Amino acid sequence: MYAVDAARADWPDSEQEPVALRFRAARAGDAEACAPLMFASGVREFGFFLGEPADACIEFLSFAFASKLGRFSYRRHRVAVTVDDQPVAVLALHDGRQTWFDDPHVALMLMLFFGLRRTVRMLLRGLVLESELPAPKSSQTLIAHCATHERLRGTGVFSALFTDAMRARALMNSQARAAHGGHDRQQLVLDVLVSNQRAHALYRRLGFVELPRRAPLSARLPRELESVRMEWAGKK
Repeated sequence: MYAVDAARADWPDSEQEPVALRFRAARAGDAEACAPLMFASGVREFGFFLGEPADACIEFLSFAFASKLGRFSYRRHRVAVTVDDQPVAVLALHDGRQTWFDDPHVALMLMLFFGLRRTVRMLLRGLVLESELPAPKSSQTLIAHCATHERLRGTGVFSALFTDAMRARALMNSQARAAHGGHDRQQLVLDVLVSNQRAHALYRRLGFVELPRRAPLSARLPRELESVRMEWAGKK
């Protein structure tokens, strides 16, 4: 249920120089701008999990984004913003050491927004989806919900936002290492649809490599949701 094809298939094979943007931690007030981007990052995954029309999915993501907790919370996200502070790209970092409450929280968010009956069906589908897109281990940080506004795709925005997120992550890890006596190292991973070859190419350029598949695709999942987990090995 962390879902989400971290780059869209219609992204170009290469990115140009970034436009003038700045980067910051997301805020609750970014929900309206970020929810459509989050949905665009994983249309098929959210469609399977929520089983709702696109508008309803986006409304739910906006509702959950404004929460202080959980995998959809603004606190998990970083954004690229224009000079007038409008988010045009987003990504999430899920530290596996801090995700233990995610499942109960998403269940609460779903129930508050959709009601009990629909929530039960969503959670059952979410369990199936998580067999393909597992939660991060305590030794992992999962990057997800990555998307760029359509008019800025191909301008280097995602690469720049990723670089910014790595700086933020390095700061968090240095603080964690200090707290754990210098012995803390988090593996950075993401999931991408097997069919999304352009995303594969983008992530390989950023330094990600494919990890071996853990298990066959669940018979209860559509073939179009077959994914691969990739690990960041750093740029060569």
